[in-house]
Amino acid sequence: MKAAYIHIPFCEHICYYCDFNKFFLKGQPVNEYLQSLFQEFKMMIDPTSKADLETIFVGGGTPTALNEKQLETLCKGIRDHLPFERGEVTFEANPGDLTKEKLKILADYGVNRLSFGVQSFNNELLEKIGRSHRVQDVYRSIDQAQEIGFTNISIDLIYALPGQTIIDFKDTLTKALALELPHYSGYSLIVEPKTIFYNLMRKGKLPLPSEDEEADMYRLLMEEMDKKGLYQYEISNFSKSGYESKHNLVYWNNEEYYGFGAGAHGYVAGARYSNAGPLKKYMEPIAKEKRPLFSEHIPTKKEKMEEEMFLGLRKTKGVSISHFEKKFSMDPLQIFREAVEEMTQKGLLENDLDHLRLTQKGRFLGNEVFQAFLF
Repeated sequence: MKAAYIHIPFCEHICYYCDFNKFFLKGQPVNEYLQSLFQEFKMMIDPTSKADLETIFVGGGTPTALNEKQLETLCKGIRDHLPFERGEVTFEANPGDLTKEKLKILADYGVNRLSFGVQSFNNELLEKIGRSHRVQDVYRSIDQAQEIGFTNISIDLIYALPGQTIIDFKDTLTKALALELPHYSGYSLIVEPKTIFYNLMRKGKLPLPSEDEEADMYRLLMEEMDKKGLYQYEISNFSKSGYESKHNLVYWNNEEYYGFGAGAHGYVAGARYSNAGPLKKYMEPIAKEKRPLFSEHIPTKKEKMEEEMFLGLRKTKGVSISHFEKKFSMDPLQIFREAVEEMTQKGLLENDLDHLRLTQKGRFLGNEVFQAFLF
C-alpha cells in the first residue's frame, strides 16, 4: 500500500457545481469526526506492517476550512496513526481560508504539497459559480505559502463555465501561468446531478459554452501549458519534470490505496469500497469498532483488466503492454483486439513501442476511447 486519501467533508460555502460529499461547517461535530477518522486509521492499518505510505492526500470538502486547533489535531492524528516517514503529503486548500498560521501548522507537520482550488481569475465568474474566494485571495495565499517555504504548489482551473468565453479563459491561463508554479490541473465543467447548476440547467437557466467552444478551450489549455514547458502527463494535468502528482498516479496506475473518512473510496486487499457519506452513518459504526462501509466490491480479473486500460489511458504515456502482461499474464492487444483496432482506425489510439496511448485527437474524445474497453 503506497497511498492514503483522507476526506474532510466540511465547507464554509457550497460551490454550485460540486457533487462531492460535503456539509456546511457551522454547527457540525468536527472534533468528534476527527476522532472517528483516527479510529478508522487504527482499524485499517496493520500495526505489524513495516510498509510505509509514500503519498497522503487530504481532500474534501475543504480541509483548510478547519480552524487552527482542529487543523493541528488533524495533522497530528495523521502523523501519529499512519505509517509515513517521507514522501508526498498534499492538502487541498481554498485560497480564501488559508492564513499564515494555518500554513505554518501544515509545514510544521510535514505537509509539502498544496493544491489550490482557484478555478478562474475572473471575479465575476468566481461569483457565478459560487466560489467564496476572489482573485486577490489567490495571490495572497500563494505568496504566503511561498514565504513559509512551500515550493510544490498546484492550482486547479475549470473551463467551459457558464457564460465563459475563449478570451476570458485565455486571460485566466495567462494569469495562472504568470505565477510560474510547478503543477496545474485544468478540467472542463461537468454538470452533476444534485448540484445547484444541475437544477439551473434543467430550468434552461445555465448558459454553457458549446461543445466546439469547450474543445477550443481544451486545445488552448494544452498549447499554453506546452509553451511554458509544462508536460501534459495526464489528460487534465500538467507539470514541470518531477512535480507530477504521485498520489494521483497511484489511481491512474490502478494501484491500491486507503480511503479514510465519510464518503471516501478506497481499494484495499483486492476490494474496492466506499464509506458511508452522512456523518452519523459514518461515525456510529466506528464507535462500535466496525468499518463504516457503504459498499464493497471485489473486481473480477476482467474488471481489473478494464480498469487497467481506462485508467492507464488517461496518462499521456498510456498503458505499458509489458506491464499489463506481467500483471495479468495476458496480452492486452489480444484481449482488447477489437477495441484497439477500432480506436486506432479512428485515429484516437496509437501503439508507441511498448505503450498504447491516446493520440492528440484521442485526448479530445477520451470518454469514447475508455468506453470501448468495457466488455
